[in-house]
Amino acid sequence: MKFMKITASAALLLGTSAPTAQAEDLVVYQTWSSPAEVAALKVLNEAVSAEGINWIDITIPHNTGSSVSLLNLVVGGQPPNIFSENNTGVFRDLTEMGLGRDLTEAFTETGAIDHFSDAVLKAITVDGEIRQMPLGVHIDGMVYYNMEVAAAAGVDPTSWTSLDDMMADFDAVTAAGYVPLAVGAQQWQIGYLTHALMGTLAGPELYAGVYGEVPDPAAFDSAEVRSVFEWLRKFQQAADDGSVNRDWNMTTNNVISGQALMQIHGDWMKGEWRAAGKEPGVDFGCIPIPGYKAVVVTVDGWGALGGQPEATDAAMMRFAQIVTDPTVNADFANVKGATPVRNDVPTDGIDNCAQRVLELLEDSSRQVNNPSVTVDSDWQNAIWEVAFNFWSDPDMSVDDAIASLHSQHDIILN
Repeated sequence: MKFMKITASAALLLGTSAPTAQAEDLVVYQTWSSPAEVAALKVLNEAVSAEGINWIDITIPHNTGSSVSLLNLVVGGQPPNIFSENNTGVFRDLTEMGLGRDLTEAFTETGAIDHFSDAVLKAITVDGEIRQMPLGVHIDGMVYYNMEVAAAAGVDPTSWTSLDDMMADFDAVTAAGYVPLAVGAQQWQIGYLTHALMGTLAGPELYAGVYGEVPDPAAFDSAEVRSVFEWLRKFQQAADDGSVNRDWNMTTNNVISGQALMQIHGDWMKGEWRAAGKEPGVDFGCIPIPGYKAVVVTVDGWGALGGQPEATDAAMMRFAQIVTDPTVNADFANVKGATPVRNDVPTDGIDNCAQRVLELLEDSSRQVNNPSVTVDSDWQNAIWEVAFNFWSDPDMSVDDAIASLHSQHDIILN
């Protein structure tokens, strides 16, 4: 386990009042720590605390091996009850250990299951069972831009119909004194940018060739995959010197503060904009990557550990129902910067960026799932490593990157 801290309760982490002595304790293992994420956690904590559930928090920094730490906690005899996890393989591992927990009944009882979109249901279902409680929908590759910077540079991102259109405006942005594209050059962020570009440029079929359950090495040699690496190199060359190892939310702040025009990242960026008092359509704009063939959908999902005492299990099922309540879900999504997972939430909290995501989700033929839902975790990590090495080494060619993909595939999947 790496960098793990355990707080006495969510009251310490989130500043909520202490629960009553009669509260049912649930240990919640999660990986959120940015200001918007902590504010969103507070929404959930207040909702479950109001119904007598005592949230005991375990948190580690985002993308530092959370699935390994989770399994270490389980094997070490200190398992959480509720845990943040999207990787299908982890849920299968827990099932093999006799610790899987199907949540279908909990959502059927409240009627929530009838209000989850196809994209949400696909993401939270593992081997025919609903294994995750969905919290928010995100698009992994959205362009969030500072409207004041765009006006000062004389560019209109809404006019872009392709990545070439976008790149054609970079000189004007630079000439106006701004960084065209803010990037956080950490391995996971470059990995996310890679699969977002893969969906954009390659479309669903070739995306599945790289990120499908059974990857097809022939797809690696396609012109579309080559184009993904070519665009990674163009973006790397356009990034500012401070991008190296910069956290995603600090990168978002570069755009919020007017140092850079835009960021291409998951649309959880919106939570940082909202936390800074900025409004969509007034201070910032949001568009999918121009010319997209498919958007990559992430559903924030939390699981529940099976094999628990009856009272604990009942509390976990009630927890799942509370956090997917339409009002709670709408409030959570508004603070987190997500789009609600339900189609029956109160509409007064749906901003125009969330509305744009809902429109994108209407076309199932142009959607693909985040790789954590579809691929072996070792293979996903290998792609991250190849992409990050390519980004970090300007002398590494596209041919070198593709050869590395083949080599990693042979080692991991053959």
